[in-house]
Amino acid sequence: MAVKRYWAKSDNTITNAYEENLTTRGTGSNMGASDILEVFSIYGQAASSSAEKSRALIKFNVTASTNSIQSDRTDGSIPSSGSVSFYLRMFNAPHSQTLPKNFTMDVTAVTGNWTEGTGLDMETYKDKQASNWVDRLTSSAGLTPWKTAGGDYYSDASGSFSASFDSGTEDIELDITTLVEQWISSSANSKASTNMGLKSDEGVIVRMSTDYESAARSYYTKKFFGRGTEFFFKRPCIEARWNSSTKDDRGTFFYSSSLATATENLNTLYFYNYFRGQLRNIPGVGTGNIYVSFFSGTTADTAPSTAAIHLVADGTYARSAINTVVTGGYVSTGIYSASVALTAAATPLSTVYDVWFSGGFGSSMTVPGTTQYHTGTIKPESLYGSSVAPATEHVSNITNLKNIYRGNETARFRIYARQKDWSPTIYTKATAKAEVNIVESGSYEIYRVVDDLKVVPYGTGSTLHTQMSFDMSGSYFDLDMNMLEAGYMYGIKLAYYNNSVNDWVEQPETFKFRVESRQS
Repeated sequence: MAVKRYWAKSDNTITNAYEENLTTRGTGSNMGASDILEVFSIYGQAASSSAEKSRALIKFNVTASTNSIQSDRTDGSIPSSGSVSFYLRMFNAPHSQTLPKNFTMDVTAVTGNWTEGTGLDMETYKDKQASNWVDRLTSSAGLTPWKTAGGDYYSDASGSFSASFDSGTEDIELDITTLVEQWISSSANSKASTNMGLKSDEGVIVRMSTDYESAARSYYTKKFFGRGTEFFFKRPCIEARWNSSTKDDRGTFFYSSSLATATENLNTLYFYNYFRGQLRNIPGVGTGNIYVSFFSGTTADTAPSTAAIHLVADGTYARSAINTVVTGGYVSTGIYSASVALTAAATPLSTVYDVWFSGGFGSSMTVPGTTQYHTGTIKPESLYGSSVAPATEHVSNITNLKNIYRGNETARFRIYARQKDWSPTIYTKATAKAEVNIVESGSYEIYRVVDDLKVVPYGTGSTLHTQMSFDMSGSYFDLDMNMLEAGYMYGIKLAYYNNSVNDWVEQPETFKFRVESRQS
């Protein structure tokens, strides 16, 4: 899974706009229970130069002990800093009032704690409580004011972001990774310190940029759906995106060839350590290095035999001076990988055995170490040029698709793909397993069937957060059903990258499933 959403846990609209009498300002009003967030700037309504502003406050579950971004990082659900991007997403709420165009908004980290409140009135501003334009929270000691009316926020670049609106109907989708990482680091260091360059996890304030808030014209009114909206996918959220794909070349292992570059000649292999159905780190390895050697087979070609195969001389990938051992590494919980280039003998081996181990290599050069963990099988192939352009059309199927999924499960979808023009002959055994064409660059999209809403659009940009993994059985991806609203049918679309056109090509097939509640 490479997409995870963290919904807003508090939000509110604060304003200094005039009440209906155009005499009294609604600075003490609270709209924390409203399903709408509103941002505007009004010029000259009460007097020739009067200014009225409205801003939105939003806070997310970033540093709490459970179900937060920080706790998910601790347990390995999301990757470490530098390997994941965080996006603030807010969704336009259509309305019948005037709509500003050609403006920008600033999203800025808030410096102090604030309470959401239970106010609803967004018209007459009659619900008086904190937080509001003047006060940030209520306690047993009474109201605590902002240092500056309208909210306290950081002014440095690491906590400030800008979103542009041309038509006025746009959503907000901002990369706020630097801010989220500061929130996490602040919590890890038990405090926020400006000297450390960290910020406390108090959420963000969304407002018209200074040039537009102070302009001698009005920008009225931009509305977003708040966390209380009835529309499940329109709630404000922080969306974590990362490329979690693993590309296991065991099923597409090639001997080194002059037709490919040195990097392209490397094959990456994975070892998955399952204990009673769960991925677990190897006790003797943990998150450290693991080693791999490669062997030819016995006469019957059923097990590794003879001395380890000499590998392509490359100090980056070989541990020993004679290049028989590859140093592998830790990927994630229970998963290890290693990359190797193999040169074919005069008579290429049809089967190669990879032995994963820790510790030293035996003096006999026949058996690696004393602690061996796994022996795999590889069927290497040789690269050949062609005078004919390869077929680019595929037929795809999700082989393990279920009709219904529960809202609290994470499902793994297995994709079978073959070339469209594949045609078995009469000589093909009826019991033979259909050939799998491994698609090395594939992506998925999730949409809601009833209205074609793209719930998880293709992530084929810089983050590649919807890129599928593959192994010798084909492509696959994981999907957290908790991101989907129960009671609806959803569809899966696939796209494969076509080098001939240098673009992604969406496949014609769609696959549908329904999500039910956790109790179903």
